[in-house]
Amino acid sequence: MSTHGRRHPVPAETARRADPAAARGAARQQAIDDMASALTSAAAARRALDPFSDRMSDLDLATGYAVQRRLRGAAGGLAGWKLGLTSRAKQAQVGLDTPVYGFLDSTHALAPAQSLDTAALIQPRAEPEIVFLLGDDLEGPGVTADDVLAASSAVAAGLEILDSRYHDYRFTAADVVADDVSAGRYLVGPLIPPGGIDLGAVGVTFEKNGTLVATATGAAVLGHPAAAVAWLAGRLTAEGERLRAGQIVFSGGLTAATPFAPGDVVTARIGQLGTLVLAAT
Repeated sequence: MSTHGRRHPVPAETARRADPAAARGAARQQAIDDMASALTSAAAARRALDPFSDRMSDLDLATGYAVQRRLRGAAGGLAGWKLGLTSRAKQAQVGLDTPVYGFLDSTHALAPAQSLDTAALIQPRAEPEIVFLLGDDLEGPGVTADDVLAASSAVAAGLEILDSRYHDYRFTAADVVADDVSAGRYLVGPLIPPGGIDLGAVGVTFEKNGTLVATATGAAVLGHPAAAVAWLAGRLTAEGERLRAGQIVFSGGLTAATPFAPGDVVTARIGQLGTLVLAAT
C-alpha cells in the first residue's frame, strides 16, 4: 500500500527542537521542578543550599513565584499568607521597590504553649509581626488599608520563625521568593477585634533571653500593616487569586529577625495586641 502523502507523527523531542519557544518553555519548567525539589530536599535534610542565582544569572521574580506555587501545591494546607521586604531598607538591599509574599502552611502553625523544635529547622530566626484574620474575601485592584481593616474579623500579635534554605540567609529577591520568603514556623496570639486600635501607632518591644533586642511601631511595615495586606490583595488578584475569609496574613517583620537557638526565649509585646513568649528547644 502506498504511503505517498501520508503525514507521520513528529516525536515530541523533535517538535521541541523545531520550535525554540517550546524548547525554552520546557527548559524553564524543568528548572522550576528542579528548584522546588532542591528546596524540599534541603528542608527535609536540614541542609542549606547555595542560592540558585549563583548559577542562574537570569533568575527572575516570575520564576521564583512559579517555584513557590509548586511548593504550595505540595504543602499540607493553605492557612494564609505572609509578607516580606516590607521596609524600604530591606527592599533596597535586594533591588526592589515593592514587598514580596509567601504562603503559610497549616502544618507549620505552633500551638500557644508549644516550644519551637529547632532540630526540625536549619537556621531559625524570630521576628514579631501583626497578624490579620480575614472575615471577608478581599480582592483588588484598589484595595485600601481601610478595606483591609473592614474585612478583618480580628488582629493579633504574631511571631514568625524564619528558616532560609540558603546558606547564611544569602539570596536575591527571586531566590527568597522561590524559598517561600524563608517561611519556617509561626505563632498567633489571642485574637482581638481591630476596632479602636491604631495599628500603625502600636508600640513594639522584642526581647531575647530578657534582653531588649529592638523596638518599633506598627508603622515599620509600609507605614501601616494594613497597607501591606492591601498590597497583597491587589497582587493576588492580578494573579487570579484572592485573599479569602478565614485566612490569616502575617503582615511583615516589625523588627530585624534575631537568631533563635535551643535554650533561647523570645518575647514580643505589641501594644494592645498583647504579649507572646516562645521558647526554643
